[in-house]
Amino acid sequence: MAAATASAPTTMSDGSFTDKGKPTEVRLSNMNAAKAVADAVRTSLGPKGMDKMIQTSTGEVVITNDGATILKHMAVLHPAARMLVELSQAQDIEAGDGTTSVVVLAGSLLNAAEKLLNQGIHPTTVAQSFQKAATKAVEYLDDMSIPIDLNDRESLLKAARTSLNSKIVSQYSSILAPIAVSAVTRLVSSSSSNVDLRDIRIVKKVGGTIEDTELVEGLALNQIAMSNAGGPTRMEKAKIGLIQFQLSSPKPDMDNQIVVNDYRQMDKILKEERQYLLNLCKRIKKTGCNVLLIQKSILRDAVTDLSLHFLAKLKIMVIKDIERDEIEFISKSTGAKPVADIDAFTEDKLGSAELVEEHSQSGAKVVKVTGVKNPGKTVSVVCTGANELVLEESERSLHDALCVVRCLVKKRALIAGGGAPEINVSRLLTEYANTLKGKEAYCFQSFAEALEVIPTTLAENAGLNPIAIVTELRNKHALGDKNAGINVKKGIISNILEENVVQPLLVSTSALELATETVALILRIDDIQFTR
Repeated sequence: MAAATASAPTTMSDGSFTDKGKPTEVRLSNMNAAKAVADAVRTSLGPKGMDKMIQTSTGEVVITNDGATILKHMAVLHPAARMLVELSQAQDIEAGDGTTSVVVLAGSLLNAAEKLLNQGIHPTTVAQSFQKAATKAVEYLDDMSIPIDLNDRESLLKAARTSLNSKIVSQYSSILAPIAVSAVTRLVSSSSSNVDLRDIRIVKKVGGTIEDTELVEGLALNQIAMSNAGGPTRMEKAKIGLIQFQLSSPKPDMDNQIVVNDYRQMDKILKEERQYLLNLCKRIKKTGCNVLLIQKSILRDAVTDLSLHFLAKLKIMVIKDIERDEIEFISKSTGAKPVADIDAFTEDKLGSAELVEEHSQSGAKVVKVTGVKNPGKTVSVVCTGANELVLEESERSLHDALCVVRCLVKKRALIAGGGAPEINVSRLLTEYANTLKGKEAYCFQSFAEALEVIPTTLAENAGLNPIAIVTELRNKHALGDKNAGINVKKGIISNILEENVVQPLLVSTSALELATETVALILRIDDIQFTR
């Protein structure tokens, strides 16, 4: 009986690499799966990119062209393809924008790597060369970047507008961009190296149009003021209390029933309840509190009609159903400390504001707290839209614009958009590859060519001739115009800085580094083992 032989990778006499066995199949399968994911989002790159309609398992419909959102909703089963989904999420966390670009770039690098493997170059050589090329590319991007100052509002606006121009809400970029810039610049000082976007709260309300979106200096609440018992909906010189206990009659931990067969006993029970609630309300009023925020309760009613009636008589404005995860933000914004027990509810726990008022615009009600004592710690944005779909996409777009401004706080430099940096880096890397020897030169050359996928895709999605456009773009760069890019709106090549198409340096550099890292990781995998 013949012994089964497994084919092993062999190294030829000239140092090239042939691998006809299982590792090649696994690697090819991984690369094809990852490339399929990249092709799926490729059409949504750039200002003229297409949008995707996603129907979730619950029947909810999402319309978006944000790479991270599309991939998050995709049912990706292949483990290598899932790496690209995680790649776009990593880019979303690091830079917030460029989530589509990073996946398209990774797909292009995998294509280049496949050709190199077919030529017989070892996967490890390809992976190492690509990582060296990425480091070199980041240096070139640094060289062509324009340093900025955070006080230069115009530059920040240009970057935010460029981010918004590729979104569904691009026609409203003149409204959303200033909001994003103002929100982030409120929270930073000249020495800040980062911004926590959790300090910017976006309140979504269906009603009106995207044009009605506004920045609130202070706090905006999704909940509405309780006015059914005749309570106030506007309060000047507000003293704000934030409570986590319930304003309803106490309830034992165990379920039990009490049978009352005497009406006097019944009256006594009701009287006790009234007295208990009245005492609670009076103690709250005694501290000087005139605006009461009540946390949502699961165990029993957070507030009853009777206690609402007492609070209305005491001229206290009530807002109930505050979510548990909102408590920290509200506390930070108003200075009110959350209180879990009536005995601990004292005057020093109260926050203060000039005005708390319920606003109603186009059918959407929102409570605004303005004139807080120490502004600058948090900021709120009221995001409005005609329907749920537009509103969701508007919020995602605004988040991306906020991330772009945050990128400029992290790394204070701008770079041209419109495919200009990619072509410039590609040209410089090709020149550098000519100074190298052996397989590394081939790998650098392939890496440089792979970068051209961004301008090619931009041109394709805008309905232009990609070959003609990219050739003309290369020509312009070869003649020394390193800011020449694709002007998608006019369908020509022009100086992209004059068109105000700019993006943060961090978006481009992190996209390059993360994409290369993922490709190197996929290349190094030669087998998949399934565990029981």
